[in-house]
Amino acid sequence: MDALTINFAPVFQIKNEQFFQLCQINELIRFERNADGTLLLMPLVGGLTSNRNANLTAQLGVWNRDESLGIAFGSSVGFILPNGAVRSPDASWLKRDRWDSLTQEQKEGFPPVCPDFVAELRSDTDCLKRLQNKMQEYRNNGAKLGWLIDLENRQVEIYRSGRDVELLQSPASLSGEDILPGFVLNFEDIW
Repeated sequence: MDALTINFAPVFQIKNEQFFQLCQINELIRFERNADGTLLLMPLVGGLTSNRNANLTAQLGVWNRDESLGIAFGSSVGFILPNGAVRSPDASWLKRDRWDSLTQEQKEGFPPVCPDFVAELRSDTDCLKRLQNKMQEYRNNGAKLGWLIDLENRQVEIYRSGRDVELLQSPASLSGEDILPGFVLNFEDIW
């Protein structure tokens, strides 16, 4: 089941602070907001997808702890992108100086910044086109590197700033390139 879209725009606009509060008081519902103000209700994922996501986040987190170059995030954070959308990637990372430039209030809410790196996992119930559009949106809003990991087809689409999307079939690993120097994602426990 893919996301459900709700459009309140003809009646009222939900401001960033209101959207944050809505997410806090409805903690069991996963929301995202499109740039046009429509809300997406995201379905919960199954155990297998959640386990694969935990593995991805753990690998990113361990690398980040060792390198201390930035801040790693799991799937429950919302980022306010420059276009006004609020997105929640499955895993993401932000350079430390960009994080440090945010106020304490911005850090405690939905940070108003696009991550430098984003990863999305596609399970068999996700719409591929919606996730591809989301990856393009990240790139258009400043993400330097993005991975769309299609679990069903064992493919990875790599999104880089200013370059065409690269498609890999069943890679054993992926390099974080110069965005995540020294990071290598091992797919052994993800596929």
